[in-house]
Amino acid sequence: MTAYSRVYDALADGRARTHAEVVQLLADLRREYGRDLADAVEKDLVGEYRRAPGDTDGVFRRKQRRFGAAMRTVNRFREFAANPRSFTPPAQRDHRSTP
Repeated sequence: MTAYSRVYDALADGRARTHAEVVQLLADLRREYGRDLADAVEKDLVGEYRRAPGDTDGVFRRKQRRFGAAMRTVNRFREFAANPRSFTPPAQRDHRSTP
């Protein structure tokens, strides 16, 4: 049974829930939604950054770099959806050559 179904059933049956039960239901829903969203984005990215017949090696390398950066973001989102309390965003990098 999906997390969405469990939340719907909990709302529909009319029984009062404890705080811990509600927190667990919402956490499961957040994890499932985050995983599904990240999977959909990853599927879209794979299609977008696939090598086209007319791509040169240089164009394909740029696509690979962009795909890698996008996948790092998707994986960070998965990490956040799994447990937002322990999530540590990456430090911002400064690419300037002089301070």
